[in-house]
Amino acid sequence: MTPEQDLNSLFDPRSVAVVGASASPEKWGYWLASGALAGRERRTVHLVNRRGGALDGVPFLPDLGALPDPPEHVVVAVPPPHVRAVVTEGLAAGARCFTVITSGGTDAEAERSLASLIRAHGARLLGPNCMGVVDTTSALRLSWGDFPAGEVGLISQSGNLALEIGRLLARAGQGFSRFVSLGNQRDIDATDALEALVRHEPTRAIAAYVEDFRDGRRLARALAAAHAAGKPVLLLTVGRSAASGRAAASHTGALVSARATVEAVCRDAGALLLDTAGEVVDTALCLLAARGRAAGAAPDSPPAASPPSRPVAQFSAPLKGGRPRVAVLADSGGQGALAADAFAARGLDVPALSATTTAAVAALLPPGAGCGNPVDLAGAGEADLTTYARLTRTLLTCGEADAVVLTGYFGDYATDNPAQAAHETEMARELAVAATASGRALLVHTMARDTPALTVLRQHGVPVYERIEQAAGALAHAARLHTAVLRPPPPLPRSAAHRVPDGGYETTRDLLSSYGIGFPAAEFVRTADEAAAAAHRVGFPLALKAMGLAHKTEAGGVALGLADEAALRTAFARMTAATGAARYAVEAMATPPYAVELIAGVRRDPAFGPVLMTGIGGVRAELLADTALALAPLTPDHARALLLSLRHAPLLTGWRGAPAVDLTAAATALCALSHCAAEHPELTDLEINPLLTHPGGAIALDAAAVRSP
Repeated sequence: MTPEQDLNSLFDPRSVAVVGASASPEKWGYWLASGALAGRERRTVHLVNRRGGALDGVPFLPDLGALPDPPEHVVVAVPPPHVRAVVTEGLAAGARCFTVITSGGTDAEAERSLASLIRAHGARLLGPNCMGVVDTTSALRLSWGDFPAGEVGLISQSGNLALEIGRLLARAGQGFSRFVSLGNQRDIDATDALEALVRHEPTRAIAAYVEDFRDGRRLARALAAAHAAGKPVLLLTVGRSAASGRAAASHTGALVSARATVEAVCRDAGALLLDTAGEVVDTALCLLAARGRAAGAAPDSPPAASPPSRPVAQFSAPLKGGRPRVAVLADSGGQGALAADAFAARGLDVPALSATTTAAVAALLPPGAGCGNPVDLAGAGEADLTTYARLTRTLLTCGEADAVVLTGYFGDYATDNPAQAAHETEMARELAVAATASGRALLVHTMARDTPALTVLRQHGVPVYERIEQAAGALAHAARLHTAVLRPPPPLPRSAAHRVPDGGYETTRDLLSSYGIGFPAAEFVRTADEAAAAAHRVGFPLALKAMGLAHKTEAGGVALGLADEAALRTAFARMTAATGAARYAVEAMATPPYAVELIAGVRRDPAFGPVLMTGIGGVRAELLADTALALAPLTPDHARALLLSLRHAPLLTGWRGAPAVDLTAAATALCALSHCAAEHPELTDLEINPLLTHPGGAIALDAAAVRSP
């Protein structure tokens, strides 16, 4: 079985054997065994423990050889020294998949050897050192803990994080379709699991916590495939810390962190990189809620456990476009104002309502109530609960809002007055009806918790949030997902036949020139006399640069605008004393008008390969940190989009009457740099700083490379 084939033996085997089963609830073997037995109406379950015993009337067999028929999926929960023996026995018995809970050996090499043994027999391995696997749609529960059923597929390298996400989903009326604990990923990895979830019909949204990306480009292609299939991926990872110490060898290294790389990959693959488990759940609820709206599901009964497949990307069509418009309906002026601020701060529009809509709203409110946006109920909801449904319907259907947020007290009336329970529950159903009929997003923020009305809202796909910032963040993330422009990573080109011997400026300049990147005229010298002779050939004014320095300017290794030989010799003497450099560049000055300094570099990431970074450059590159990243090599359109995404992009397009720079030339230089780096894997970093971009073109003024040890 190849990695591309379905993992049916993992998720829905015909038979399961739990080795290390236990009758003691204090042990993992108990939870694995009891979970396996919960699915015995669907599959054969064998329990193995050499000491004997039984659980729920099922006797423990002494070993896999004692099974009456071959086990398709073997769960291994024995001490590490015994793992390989159990796996060998399972392979001899015909097993097709192994979930190894414990570590697979004393070290990484032992685990790799175990994986090789399993793959050599055409079987698959989950783990070792994993929490197990759950598929609520096939009654497979091979893990510790409770996993509520629902529509979210979860891939995780953290067991406790999975439990946290599960509990948050359960409180919100959602749960898991599948859960895969990756462990040490010696065979089945995050991409295998992701591809399986994309193919899995009941999975509507995918959450993932990944620390080790392995083949990052393959994962990026899988993320793009998930987006194309309408299954949003909500990703968590680590790596917000500063770049490693080796990053100081170049500006690029200092500006390209692991986290920034993953952010760029998610942007171009149509996935969302989030920060917390709560954000994942909040956003998933917002995305999944739209399923019923788009399908026109009847809100008078809970949604089916396995609804027909409908791409989530189509669910929230009203969120596509520019800034989604939000109408806020609040129980008080204070809550409404704070809600409006929360949405605006996250890039969502809270527009003023038209005169027609304002009049329609005013007709349902007492005199003096706020009828713009936000709309202030001013006690009208308390006086008559039907006002909630009528105003919500008005805002959903007015054509001036893509989403309506109800914020305040709704859902809590029955808590203080149980006699209102039935009426409030009916109004919750009316809110769901209005959302379904309009096809617009409805979100509810309430101070209540777990009341009958909120249960009805959740059952009918209306997301409910305890804090307004949760609702604002979820809607903003959903909108960002649906404005994504997919740019899956291109295949890497063949490595160039020749290798770059060093990363010095002269060598790097020659290399980049061969890819069509322009540089000023220059000669390379060792002495002051050689510099003077070269200067008369190059022409004044000129620049003098000391070679062999990572950051020339800071070290006193750059002198600009030298107008004559005397100035050159003075600068040469000062530079020699300051740097001790043995070699220098005498280079023509390039001073085109209206030029903007950019930085452009490529760094080779261990998981994702070459990553291009561009941004505002020169000596302020790290200070401004205005950069954009993408996997290399780039297309011209992608390079241009990166430049226009910079915070300082107005400097490139014409600021305060200045002419625009030649973006085509700048994009062409970025593409050339990206292809050069992709074809030279011996370079860990390749950089141009500055890349002088001006209305007449683009020219590289300095370049450096870091060669792999």
